[in-house]
Amino acid sequence: MSFISYISSAAIPIIMLIIIIYGLLEKNKVYDTFVEGAKEGIEIVFNIFPTLIGIFVAVGALRSSGILDLIINFISPLTNILKIPSEIMPLALIRPISGSASTAVATDIMTNFGVDSKIGLIAATIMGSTETTLYTIAIYTSCVGIKKIRFVLAAALIADFVGMVFSVVLWGLMS
Repeated sequence: MSFISYISSAAIPIIMLIIIIYGLLEKNKVYDTFVEGAKEGIEIVFNIFPTLIGIFVAVGALRSSGILDLIINFISPLTNILKIPSEIMPLALIRPISGSASTAVATDIMTNFGVDSKIGLIAATIMGSTETTLYTIAIYTSCVGIKKIRFVLAAALIADFVGMVFSVVLWGLMS
C-alpha cells in the first residue's frame, strides 16, 4: 500500500518534469509557454464568468422559489402512469442545469432512501448516465462564441431524457 501511496504522490511532479524535459529537448521556451497558457486561461475565465453567474442564479431561484415543486406536481399524473418514482423527479429536473445542485439532490435522495434502495440506485444511474447539459453547452458555446445552439441543445436534452428513462426502466426490471 505504501508503494501505491508513493506513486500517487510522485505522479504530478513526474509529469511536470517530463513536460519540462520534452520542452527543453524541443527547444521551446517552457516558462514563456506556461505564462502564455496561464494568460489565455484567465481570459477564458473572464469570458465565461457571466454565464456561470447566470446559471447559478437560475438554479438558486429554482430551488428556493418552489417552482421545482410546482413543476413536479404538475407532471406527476404523467410520471405516475409511466411508473417513474416522484422521489427522483427533483434530480431529473435539476441534473441538466447544474452538477453541484444535482449532486446535492442525489445525496439527499441517498440519505433519505439509502444507496441500495431502488430510488438510490435510480438516482446513482441518472447521475452516471446524464450530463449537466445546459451548463456544459452554455460554457462551451460562450467560450467560442457560438450563438445557434438549438440542434445541439435538442439532441443533448433527448440524450439526457433517454438516460433518465433507461435508469428507471433498468432498475424497474432488476428489482
